[in-house]
Amino acid sequence: MDSIILLLTLISWLALLIGVLNLYKYAKQKEVLKSHIHEIAVTSALTKHARKSFADRVITFLSRYADDFSSLGDRINFYSESKEIELLLKKAGNPYDMTVARFQGFKIVCVILGFLTGLFFVVMGFPLSNIAFVLLPFLGFFVPIFLVREKAKKRQEQLRSDLPDFLDTVSISLQAGSNLDSAIKEVIKYFDGPIREEFAKFIREIELGVPRERAYMELQSRNDNEEFHSFIKSLIQATRLGVPMANTFKSQAEDIRRLTLEKVKEKAAKASPKVTMITSFIIAPLIMILIIGLVILNLIYGESSILEIF
Repeated sequence: MDSIILLLTLISWLALLIGVLNLYKYAKQKEVLKSHIHEIAVTSALTKHARKSFADRVITFLSRYADDFSSLGDRINFYSESKEIELLLKKAGNPYDMTVARFQGFKIVCVILGFLTGLFFVVMGFPLSNIAFVLLPFLGFFVPIFLVREKAKKRQEQLRSDLPDFLDTVSISLQAGSNLDSAIKEVIKYFDGPIREEFAKFIREIELGVPRERAYMELQSRNDNEEFHSFIKSLIQATRLGVPMANTFKSQAEDIRRLTLEKVKEKAAKASPKVTMITSFIIAPLIMILIIGLVILNLIYGESSILEIF
């Protein structure tokens, strides 16, 4: 009986040892797999998402019904032709996972929402409800178009603003001995907005086997920023000629900063005549009216008033 207990004890200890060894192997393989997924899918560049606002949640909710009206919206394409909307959505970063068809349907959803809101105002008897009943459907049609245009414009401005710092950081990584893809993948962790999104897509395309020059062209087609286009053309040329990438990134960062400074000076020069015009035609007449008014009041109600003479 004692020998059986001893044998069972040894077997238990052996099973425990085997279990610990398998657990250790599992942990090591898990770390290797996580590292592999991190490298292939660029998860570090894509997992950081801003918290959705109430407006974002409303738009996401309404876009669920947009596909049902996409054909109708495509026919009613005033100021929103499909090719133009496709370019705008690319420049805006495809917000809310909008496709061209879904955006065309989203316009109609907003028109219906405007109509129902106007009808509610009429039924409830709000002031100017008749005007709202006519105006709100038109606003529902045009507001999404203006919003996506504004979003595309702001995104391109942010891209222009962040690009020099991004290029400088990548240039330092390249000078330290890192290759281009690894440097970009590491640097985009510390950036937000369009820089992070665009270069994460670029790295993902490269890792999926897209030719590098084609990936550059796709990156260029998604943006209309002049400085960004110039940078991509320099990258394509450097790839063809074998120019060191670190020098390309550094020189492009300096050129973009110089162009930005020149644009600021140009805007300041254009603002001066506008300020002069406002001063001449608005502020100066108002000051003259105030002075003349004070003189007239003094003549009427002052010590030597005109009323006293008569």
